[in-house]
Amino acid sequence: MSSLELSAPVSRRRDPAASAPPRRAGQDVRTYLSYIDGKGVPSTDWVYVVDAAALLEDAFSSLTLKRKLEQGRVPAQDLPASIVGRVAKADRATVQLAVEAASRAAPQWAAFPLETRLTAVGAGIHRRLAEKAEEITEILVQEGHPLALARWQVSGMLECFGPESLGFYRSQMHQEFRHDGRRIVVRRQPDGVVCLNPPQNAPLSSALLGVNAVMAGNALVVRAPRSGPLGVMYVLHEVVAPVLEEVGAPPGTLNVVCGDPAPMLTAWLESPAVDDIMYFGNSENGMKFQERCVAAGKKPILELAGNDAVVVWKDADLELAAEALTESFYGSGQLCMIPNQVVAHPDVVDELVALLARKVGHIRPGHPGEEDVLLTPVLRNEKFFDCLDDALARGAELVCGGHAMQMDETRDTAGIFLEPTVVLVRGLAGAREVKAVRHETFFPLLPVIAAEPADDDVLLERFIDYVNSNEYGLRNSLWARDPQVVDRFVSRVTTGGLLKVNDSHIGFLSYLPTHGGTGLTGGVFGEANYPILRTSHVQGVAVAAPGTRPRDSVFGAWHAMRNGSR
Repeated sequence: MSSLELSAPVSRRRDPAASAPPRRAGQDVRTYLSYIDGKGVPSTDWVYVVDAAALLEDAFSSLTLKRKLEQGRVPAQDLPASIVGRVAKADRATVQLAVEAASRAAPQWAAFPLETRLTAVGAGIHRRLAEKAEEITEILVQEGHPLALARWQVSGMLECFGPESLGFYRSQMHQEFRHDGRRIVVRRQPDGVVCLNPPQNAPLSSALLGVNAVMAGNALVVRAPRSGPLGVMYVLHEVVAPVLEEVGAPPGTLNVVCGDPAPMLTAWLESPAVDDIMYFGNSENGMKFQERCVAAGKKPILELAGNDAVVVWKDADLELAAEALTESFYGSGQLCMIPNQVVAHPDVVDELVALLARKVGHIRPGHPGEEDVLLTPVLRNEKFFDCLDDALARGAELVCGGHAMQMDETRDTAGIFLEPTVVLVRGLAGAREVKAVRHETFFPLLPVIAAEPADDDVLLERFIDYVNSNEYGLRNSLWARDPQVVDRFVSRVTTGGLLKVNDSHIGFLSYLPTHGGTGLTGGVFGEANYPILRTSHVQGVAVAAPGTRPRDSVFGAWHAMRNGSR
């Protein structure tokens, strides 16, 4: 690991007294304060970040040290290499300061030209992301993301702020027309103050996704989760804040604090200054939070569980389809947007399962910094075995996997890794009686459902109905060569925020959303999540030429129709 400079908050108005203390010789610890109103806000409490590699080597000692440091039982001096960062923990007063700063900045920032807010900020973030891609990757690895998946996340961030995506956002935010001597504008206006609660499993990329709300003209408050605050703090301090400074954004446009979720969410709900809350979490808690938001007059923007379906038709390229299905095991299945269930044509299901079983053998555990590691620890695996036992008890066949293992892939009931596991479920009709099919599992267990033989027209209708009846709706995929099958599937599938055909299920693409969905994924307001659109609202504007008679505007269209001019 290269020696990294201690990072102080970036601001338009420097506050030397609030800056992080200088780095002592030999210390590689990034330190961040709360960032509010363009300056650092100190705290007496800290959250310490332990390198994921150290946790794998000796979790007990590393976590014990972390706990003692946070409780003030040992001095925060001469920290070992296992401690890679510390972040100030915000109290309730600091959280309130962040919301107040955002409330002051929001109307000022909304008045900036769209080209500044969107194009200049977006291009600036893209540039700094590219410049700091290696550092961001390193921090993600320190937080436990396998190297390959850390690079995947960074590439996805670059797509979100790339020129193609920025052009699409621009086309959606402002359109102008000329009609009857008037300038007609259909535009989106910012909602005001947006608060973001990212998930524990991907906080850095989720926080950066929320920055799209700033491009819409909103002020943003982000909670860095205590379980993984370093990446959030880094990307907002070192990537986003300098860009906002460059374009002259008012202090308070961006604010970031670290703290516990429950009290912070309550503070946001109770604050009259907050307009929107972006919430990442499981579906059960998310639906309850949605009700609280509506009751408090806030717009809920939910990113909840996914239970993505992949349909494999009889003429699919099975080799490539099986390769895409192995994405189900990336990160040990602890990603919301991976394949969670497969519905296969009965003519090819056995060949598909055999191919898949061979390919999952290449997905292995290890230290996150190793090039070919894709599995991550699953510290509590009882739900995995509950789901597996349920599937087998209901007649599913174990194809491969099914055991805990150590980092060297030795099977061990005390192992913190899980083998990639595939089960074959015979019959589409009762498939959802299996828990691993009905709900998101969030561990490396993939059910493949072999549909009952039937006429192809009937079978395709069953597949479409099955996908549309999924309670969740994040992403769906189809593997098929027949253009008529593809067209029918694409035109009829209405659930989900994204539909991929003959492609990676999790790969990022310009123009398309990375998140969002319907049902238990996005709530009653769910759809593909472009935060720049979700945190803004449509407004129509008409500017008439001088001398336009109001009476003609009211009655002129009728007279023109009767006279045949329309």
